[in-house]
Amino acid sequence: MLVARVPRARGLCAAAVAAVLLAGSSGCAKEGGGGPAAAPGSAAPSGSPAPPSGHPPSPSASPSVSVAASAPGTPPASGTPAVSPPPLATGRPPAPTRLSVAVDTRGGRLALVRGGAAQEFTVTLRNGNAADHRHLLVAFQMEVLVGGPGDVPASGPGLLLERFDQASGTWRPAELRVANDAKPLSLFTGGGPLARDAVRVERYRLRATAGGPVGSSPLVVSVVDTDTDRAPAAHVLLGHSTR
Repeated sequence: MLVARVPRARGLCAAAVAAVLLAGSSGCAKEGGGGPAAAPGSAAPSGSPAPPSGHPPSPSASPSVSVAASAPGTPPASGTPAVSPPPLATGRPPAPTRLSVAVDTRGGRLALVRGGAAQEFTVTLRNGNAADHRHLLVAFQMEVLVGGPGDVPASGPGLLLERFDQASGTWRPAELRVANDAKPLSLFTGGGPLARDAVRVERYRLRATAGGPVGSSPLVVSVVDTDTDRAPAAHVLLGHSTR
């Protein structure tokens, strides 16, 4: 009876040892892994929780949008209308111009004969862009002619000046001052209008009377603004002689 019980005790001891070893291996697994082992077929846990079922996962970062600046001279993208830059303004006003006076006659001077025919000449007024004139008068003056040796003393006015009137188509007397001094501008009156950049041409003729003096003296042609009592242009000298 004693010999038959020994093998059973050895079997129990072997079973107990196996149980102890199995328990020890389970404890080591808990200490090294930090948690229970994952079930077969399941995904390993990550740092962020999984989204609920049925909803797409949220993007981790917003997509960046880059806008490329067009370099100067780069043609616009297809479909975009091209915009032309406005023209550059110079900003410079026109250069100011002033009134000018020109006198013209046959041969460039007046060569008269006492008692002979009159000689015509024109006076052209060309206004600038600086100012308008309401009353612009053309004035004439000549110094006194003194007769030479053997000449008969003068018995008349000597010279007659006329202006052509375009409205009536006739010649009318015009003032000619014969003196050796200047007439003050404030004493002149009358005159016609002349707008900016406008041109006016006046016709005159001068005749020497039979009893007038002989000699040479230039005819002084002046322009007077009778509203401001000033001369807006320099006077012009027209050569003259009477024989």
